[in-house]
Amino acid sequence: MMADVFLLIASYPDSLIKFRGPLIDALLDKGLDVHVAVPDLAETNEIYHTLTDKHVIVHTIGLQRTGINPVVDLGSIIELYQLMRSIAPTYVLGYTAKPVIYGSLAAWLARIPHRFVLITGLGYAFTGEGYGGRRGLIKAVVQLLYRFALEWVEKAFFQNPDDEGLFRQQGILPAAVPSCIINGSGVDVVEYRQAPFPSSPCFLLIARLLGDKGVREYALAAEQVKQHFPQVQFQLVGWIDDNPDAITQKELDTWVKQGTVVYLGKLSDVRQAIAGCSVYVLPSYREGTPRTVLEAMAMGRPVITTDAPGCRETVKEGDNGFLVPVKGVAELISAMEQFIIHPELMARMGQRSREIVEEKYDVHMVNSIMLSDMGLKK
Repeated sequence: MMADVFLLIASYPDSLIKFRGPLIDALLDKGLDVHVAVPDLAETNEIYHTLTDKHVIVHTIGLQRTGINPVVDLGSIIELYQLMRSIAPTYVLGYTAKPVIYGSLAAWLARIPHRFVLITGLGYAFTGEGYGGRRGLIKAVVQLLYRFALEWVEKAFFQNPDDEGLFRQQGILPAAVPSCIINGSGVDVVEYRQAPFPSSPCFLLIARLLGDKGVREYALAAEQVKQHFPQVQFQLVGWIDDNPDAITQKELDTWVKQGTVVYLGKLSDVRQAIAGCSVYVLPSYREGTPRTVLEAMAMGRPVITTDAPGCRETVKEGDNGFLVPVKGVAELISAMEQFIIHPELMARMGQRSREIVEEKYDVHMVNSIMLSDMGLKK
């Protein structure tokens, strides 16, 4: 008897191992034939070999992760439709905007029996203010596309209640389509172990270098804090993304030249950077559930993040860190100074971070819920 085929559609190759690796393993453990469809994954890439070594079948597609070009995007739908007709999956799961939208439409057209989506965050089209200008146009188009595509899915998974509520309130997710909230992508609590604190205070931000990630607020807070506490270090990990909201190379070079931040570049393994920090900071405007925060919590670090969708779920105010307003530089500075002036907070709050991850965000618990809701029970 042939095994059922499960097709996972992604927009970014790195996410397949870092964010979905344990889910892929869980699907394989259930005897499914797992296929992935993703752009920009050459056969020479280490990720390609990691997947094929697991006997995952990789399909490289022409999907463009950013931008809205009707002709190109229609081509993506046709390409995904043809792929699905060829491999005949029983299950399809797309995550991030384009795989969710175009993958769902292609799966409906190809009459795939079980169609699921994972909303991992709402990104550029949802984080801006108002509906004017280019971002407003993108927001309107993306919401319309989501609304049409989600008509045809069996279930939608969300990583926080705010995103689910927004989709319900605005009618983006039809009332007839069930949904489930899961605790982010989860984190492997064995792989990310607690680490001792460094001898001197150090703050860390890991993110794509976008305005919406709060990178500018982090740099501004660092500049002001260093005026009173010059010994404190502010580290930055990430890269300048192909995104309309990306910070410029000139901005990054200025921060580094002035000594505002220590830029560590893009890291494939962030554990050493987390181990080298005292407090993890993510001043993001909106997230699904930020994976970097979960990784830092698992390694026993307190967190400063925003009282924003996706972020606020990870921090219990005054317990494992502090919540600050979106774009609230003054409040961000105040929270940082709390840790500098009262360093004993780091160990206590860091321990609580670890406990919260073990209770709520263990990746195997998260994946077990998803598999059960997709009808893939043990």
